[in-house]
Amino acid sequence: MDHTVIVICGPTATGKTALGVALAKALDGEVVGADSMQVYRGMDIGTAKPTPAEMDGVPHHMIDVADPREDFSVARYVDLALPVVEDILCRGKRPIVVGGTGLYIDNLLAGRQFAAFSGEARRALEARCQAEGLAALYAELGRVDPQRQQELHPNDEKRILRALEIYYETGRTMSAFHAESQTQPPRFRAARIGLTYAQRPDLWARIDARVDEMMARGLAGEVRALLDSGVPPEATSMQAIGYKELAAAVRGEGDLAAAAEEVKLRSRQYAKRQLSWFRRHDDTHWIAWEGAPDLFAALHRSTAFLTELGI
Repeated sequence: MDHTVIVICGPTATGKTALGVALAKALDGEVVGADSMQVYRGMDIGTAKPTPAEMDGVPHHMIDVADPREDFSVARYVDLALPVVEDILCRGKRPIVVGGTGLYIDNLLAGRQFAAFSGEARRALEARCQAEGLAALYAELGRVDPQRQQELHPNDEKRILRALEIYYETGRTMSAFHAESQTQPPRFRAARIGLTYAQRPDLWARIDARVDEMMARGLAGEVRALLDSGVPPEATSMQAIGYKELAAAVRGEGDLAAAAEEVKLRSRQYAKRQLSWFRRHDDTHWIAWEGAPDLFAALHRSTAFLTELGI
C-alpha cells in the first residue's frame, strides 16, 4: 500500500465522524482522531466524541489518550499519532484521519516532530498572563510574530501563549517554522475530503442544535464532574468550547442558559476559523450539504474522488 492518508476535515457538526467510519468500512481502514479535545479522557459530551455505537466496530485511535489535567500540545499529538499511522500502513490498512483541528492534521501529515521544551517559558508566560492580562501578551505577539497574531483571536489564550512559548524557547517564530515546513516534502500523501454546508445559516443552525443536544445529554454535569475530580478551571482541557463557558455557571458564577448561548456563539466563531484553515488546501474535495447530511451520497462522492486518485 502507498503512503496515502485519507483526511476527513471541516468545521464542527458537519458529519465527519459518520463519513470517516463509512470510508473505513469500505476501504479496510482505521480512524485516527485529529481533535485537540477528544484526546482528553472524561470529556465526551462536549467534544462530540464518537460513541462505541457510532464507531461501529471500526478501530479509533488518538481518543482518550490524555488526562484532562495535563497540557496536551500539537507536539505531543504528533509524537503519539505518527507511529499509529505508520503501524496502520504497515498492516496493509488505510489510515483515515478525521477531525477539525487543522494544526494537528497538517503537522501529522508533514511528520513534523518537535524538540521538547523546558516548560520554563510556559510557566513564565502563564504568570505574566495572570499579572498583566492576555491583551498585553497578544500585543507582544504582534511585535514578535505579527503574522501569527493576525491568525489568532485576541481571546485565544492557549494559542497566544503557545506562539510566544515557541519564540522564547527557540528564538524563532511559529510563522517562520510554518514557512520552512512548506518547502519540505510531507511524510504522507494526503487525499483530503472536506465537509461543510452550502449555506452558512444551515451550518449555524446545525451547530446550535448540537449544543442543545449536548445540554440535554448532560454537558453541565460532565463539566461539574471534571471540576469535582480536581481538574483546575485554568487547565488546557477546560479552555475547550463548551467547558470554559459552562465552568463558571456550574460553580454558581453565572446563568446556565446564558452560558449555553455563549457556547453556540463561540462554536460558530470557531467554525469560521476552521473553514479558513482548511480552505488553504486547494486539493481538498469539498462536499457541501444543501440540507440534512446525506451519508450515502457523501460516501459515493468520496469513493469516486479517491478512485480518481488511484486509491
